Order: sequence, then C-alpha cells, then structure tokens
Amino acid sequence: MPQKLFPRLLLLLIGLIFFALGVSLGLQANIGYAPWEVLHVGLAKTFGLSIGTANILTGFFLVLYAAFSGENIGIGTIANMFLIGFFIDLILQINLIPLASSLLPGLFMMIASMFTIAFGTFFYISSGFGTGPRDSLMVILTRKTHLSIGFCRSAIETTAVVIGWYLGGMVGFGTLFSALAIGYCVQITFKLLRFDPTIIEHERFQDTYHAFLRK
Repeated sequence: MPQKLFPRLLLLLIGLIFFALGVSLGLQANIGYAPWEVLHVGLAKTFGLSIGTANILTGFFLVLYAAFSGENIGIGTIANMFLIGFFIDLILQINLIPLASSLLPGLFMMIASMFTIAFGTFFYISSGFGTGPRDSLMVILTRKTHLSIGFCRSAIETTAVVIGWYLGGMVGFGTLFSALAIGYCVQITFKLLRFDPTIIEHERFQDTYHAFLRK
C-alpha cells in the first residue's frame, strides 16, 4: 500500500472516476441496466431522485451496515459514497457516452463497463482509504462465508436486481449477463493484478486526518 498521502488520494480519485465511467457505460449500453443500476433507477423512479442521488443514498445505508460489521470506515468509503454518484450524474448530463443503438454495440459496452468497474475497484481499494460501500459488503460476505469473491459479488448483484425490478428498474438481457458475469470480471481482474482485497488494512478516517496534519 502506498505510504505517501497525496499519491494515495490520487489513486483513490482515479478509481472513483473509473468506477463512475463503468457504471455510465452500463447505463448507456441500452440492453438492460446492470444490477446496482436497476436498484438505483428503481429507487430514483419511486422517490423522484436522480440516479446519482439514489446511488449516494444506497451507499449511505451500506456504509452503516459495514460500520456495524466492524469494517474500517475511511475517507475512501465516504468519497465513494458521494463522488461516484456525482460523477455518474455529470457524465450523463454532458452526454459523454452515446446511447448504444443495437444489441452488439450494447453488449461490448456492457463488457467494457464491467471491466472498467473492476479496474476502478482495484485502484480505490488499493489506496487503503477504506473500501466502498458495495465492496465492503462483498468483502464482509467473503470473510464470513469463505466463498470466492466472484460468487459473493454475483449473489449481491442478483439481490440488487430483484429489489430494483420490484421498484421499476429496467431489466433486460444485459442485466442477467451483468449479474452473472460482474463477479467473475472482478475476480479475473484481481487475479491478473495479483490483488487480494481481503488483506488490505484500511486506514480509518481519523488516521488519515492525523496523517494529513503531520504533513
């Protein structure tokens, strides 16, 4: 884990931007929203929110669960909760990614989305500032069940789909494909990078604050 504070903050920011870009690619693939986006869109429709705001609120409740489960809550956890939703709204507002017009481009965009999210996850977890809300849940389940990262991630994504569909989120071929494949995209990416997120010792918010003062 990098020892210098500001390079680690840059690593965190890069990870969050990658993650938001991956989510936006999945939304614009137009073949059914990815699992968490089914949930976020369902929440947005139900409560009259933007997709980014729904993302932030979901993250808030997952952070509470992670805190009660003994996970260290760091500046990265809080930044994930707020900045990914902000970046998603920004990317969609400026039309950075065009909407896919047919199945094949949409499928390629969905695959690119999952690997972009996986790389983003690697960057911000490796910064050591705390896992994001959704990844905290993945790590907690992996530790408690001793099942693979891929299996736990896919189980979480499937649950998000069911709840989001009930609330009115769009479910399609891309949703099923993403729910089944996202965990393994994360697992493949982590294996290629020789990265084990369960052994990272994350820095608590107060530790980062004291380190900043020492600078």
